[in-house]
Amino acid sequence: MNYSSTLSLLGRIGLAAIFILAGWNKIGGYEGTAGYMESMGVPGILLPAVIALELLGGIAVLIGFMTRLAAVGLAVFSLLAAALFHFDPADQMQFIMFMKNIAIAGGFLLLAANGPGCYSVDAWRQRSE
Repeated sequence: MNYSSTLSLLGRIGLAAIFILAGWNKIGGYEGTAGYMESMGVPGILLPAVIALELLGGIAVLIGFMTRLAAVGLAVFSLLAAALFHFDPADQMQFIMFMKNIAIAGGFLLLAANGPGCYSVDAWRQRSE
């Protein structure tokens, strides 16, 4: 048994789950999410792109397809979301959310650096070449 690849798969599942669920929930709460974005100075018209990034990027990480690119994209997205929506050191809950996004970005950067492991579409494609 390849423990490293098994742990990589479990890590990808954990990282992907938050984005897939968040993207899906934004579809159901579209108006509220767009309003929240606008209240924070981010144009609500960007919401479809956010949903697409969260869903497609999350699925890519989950299955290990174009993993390094998806991981870097979601790391950058996490850092931007932290800065735009959660940087308020005076508010303990917002600061926790800020640090959560920083930690998630760190996880994605580790994934980008180390790759998805052998239980991934990327590894399958590489073996097929």
